[in-house]
Amino acid sequence: MTLAAEAPDLDVLTGFKGPVFGFAHHRGFTHSFLGLFIVCAVVVGFMCLVWLLRGRRTNIPNLPPRWGLLFVFAYIAGLSHILLDFTNNYGVRPFWPFWEKWFSWDVSFILEPPMLLFLLAGLLLPLFFSRRKPAPRGSTAARLALLCVVALWAVRWHEVNLIEGALNEQHFDSETPLRVSAYPYWTRAPRWLIAMHWSAVVETSKSFITSDVNPSTGALDPAGRMVLPKPPETPATLAAKRSYLGRAYLDWARYPLVTETSEGEDSIVYFQDLRFGYRSLRRNSILSASVKLDSNLRIVGEAMGPRAQSPPLD
Repeated sequence: MTLAAEAPDLDVLTGFKGPVFGFAHHRGFTHSFLGLFIVCAVVVGFMCLVWLLRGRRTNIPNLPPRWGLLFVFAYIAGLSHILLDFTNNYGVRPFWPFWEKWFSWDVSFILEPPMLLFLLAGLLLPLFFSRRKPAPRGSTAARLALLCVVALWAVRWHEVNLIEGALNEQHFDSETPLRVSAYPYWTRAPRWLIAMHWSAVVETSKSFITSDVNPSTGALDPAGRMVLPKPPETPATLAAKRSYLGRAYLDWARYPLVTETSEGEDSIVYFQDLRFGYRSLRRNSILSASVKLDSNLRIVGEAMGPRAQSPPLD
């Protein structure tokens, strides 16, 4: 089950074909309900091979493996991976290939320190306090750890609803918002500590507004508030959006900002999803993308963050 819970992330191997190809296939079929059957079949098949190489021996004599039941357990473990990835704002495509829509709950960060502490406590505390012998030990601690994780999600969901409700009632440059979202994130704090913040994105008919937000009041932080006017469409941005990278990026992005700059006779079109425009992390957006076009609007370069796809996929 541990192997099966980790196995969906084998899709990182697609990155060997380049960062753009890897991005387009990240959290794809291995993170879907259908693809999980293949992933779990591979995991169970691998364990069957290990069993055969061990001479069909198990740790408990006269108890042969029940491969069908093991496959069911592996699938349940794989579902836990999809659930955890669904809780953060990157999202998953669970209904691939029938429906490639992205879904995300937006209640946790990619790396969530409280969740790690809950699970580590559930794993380690029984080693020090449990007196039950022989194993199994720690079932109570495991249940409490999982309840703490669910409680964390519930609290965050409540906070998301409060923030988005408060933002929807505000006016921004005399405009009512079309869409609002709030995302938790963790960043470094003084004295080698870390702190959690909330990042908000507001879309109006003319612009995007990003800022840290007070979860109690829904007030945007004026010091970090950024107003980004929606740029006009140009022949270069339209051509970039039709590229392989452009299609994959816009399918995934929820608040895409597409801008154009020039480099000699070439045009460079940048893609950024404002979901990840965290105030303290804006300079390190590895989830931004760019498409380079020549004067005839032919694609001559594609990149994810600083990593170029060579050669371009178009």
